[in-house]
Amino acid sequence: MKLSYILPLLALALPGVAQAQALQCAIPAFVPAPRPELPSIKEPVRKLPIGSYTLALTWAPEYCQAHRRDTSAQIECGGGNRFGFTLHGLWPDGVGAQWPQYCQATPILPAALIKKHLCSTPSAQLLQHEWAKHGTCMPTTPADYFKRSTGLYATLRYPDMDALSRRPLTAGDFAAAFAAANPGLPASAIRVTANRKGWLDELWLCLDKSFAYERCKPNSGGVPANAPLKIWRGRR
Repeated sequence: MKLSYILPLLALALPGVAQAQALQCAIPAFVPAPRPELPSIKEPVRKLPIGSYTLALTWAPEYCQAHRRDTSAQIECGGGNRFGFTLHGLWPDGVGAQWPQYCQATPILPAALIKKHLCSTPSAQLLQHEWAKHGTCMPTTPADYFKRSTGLYATLRYPDMDALSRRPLTAGDFAAAFAAANPGLPASAIRVTANRKGWLDELWLCLDKSFAYERCKPNSGGVPANAPLKIWRGRR
């Protein structure tokens, strides 16, 4: 038995704007609890001041092309679900080159909280990871952390992804198209990431300490604006 949530998109009412969030999201009645997410030698505790934030979005069609068989990807990539951009997470950035992470030990997230946010971040393990690695470094609770991140995510609108996927495109072209669909979000606040073959992977949106969009800092990641970009929409 499944509890199904069919998420209507405000984007459907906007001409030229594609369906790019959850077109259909069916959450299983039972979602296994995630395992603990802990710091390690490669990912140590770093308690540092927060200088800004990044809102990270994942392009689900490309993610599922590579991870469809992963156990943690079954909600996102299986069960008849259809996603466009999903919410990867809200990350506190540091003042310098490093960022805070794993600032305090945390228990497993409550099942009800996980289910509440699975249509934005469709992985219980990723939700646990985002809170443990990033959320614990912010002065907030799990409920308020996810309310903040999903609230930012819910305000976003999307360009026509089908049309963009069918024409020559650079990362700068895509950032400009995304900015045009979101008044108040400048292209300078968007970093585009791609895999090694040039397929769109994620968007990283740069925010100041008050969660307003700001110009991304130099050398903050992403591919160059003139890098060719491809958008995966179907079978390769």
